[in-house]
Amino acid sequence: MSKDTLLGAQHDSPTSSLLIAPSLRRRMACWLYEGMLLFGVVFIAGYLFSTLSQTRNALDNRHVLQAFMLVVLGIYFVWFWSKGQTLAMKTWHIRVVDAQGRPLTQTRALLRYALSWMWFLPPLALLAPMNLPVLEVVVLMTGWVLVWALVSRFHPARQFWHDAWAGTRLVHQAPTPKKIR
Repeated sequence: MSKDTLLGAQHDSPTSSLLIAPSLRRRMACWLYEGMLLFGVVFIAGYLFSTLSQTRNALDNRHVLQAFMLVVLGIYFVWFWSKGQTLAMKTWHIRVVDAQGRPLTQTRALLRYALSWMWFLPPLALLAPMNLPVLEVVVLMTGWVLVWALVSRFHPARQFWHDAWAGTRLVHQAPTPKKIR
């Protein structure tokens, strides 16, 4: 089996060449940019929650707020992924599709959202009972994110493993040419 076949770039089919994964560097740059954009989403959702619930102290209703944020982020990602791209993905010319290259259904986008928590849940599950200082938590979380990103190199199509499990894939989205008048 050739390297191109393993990477999903069979040249005899025009659609298969469109399903090539963007570079890991570009996917991680998109991931970081997405995090910056999510700051605004989380800020507005947190403000809305605290206003509607009349929360005066940050520790009041903490678990309800966390559940609310989980739902808000779920709605954000499922809605955008079922359309094909988030704003960060548009910026970095990346599109999410199913394994056959079709747009995601909302059910598949929801499955991808649930599995994408693999970026954070394993280290959080280990860190919760340890009561570590903040700096150590940041170092361990960063280490896990790097490990999770790097293990995508072992996937035959260079996809993240949560994408493979969800039946989705990240592909290059060629920028649309600008029309000159």
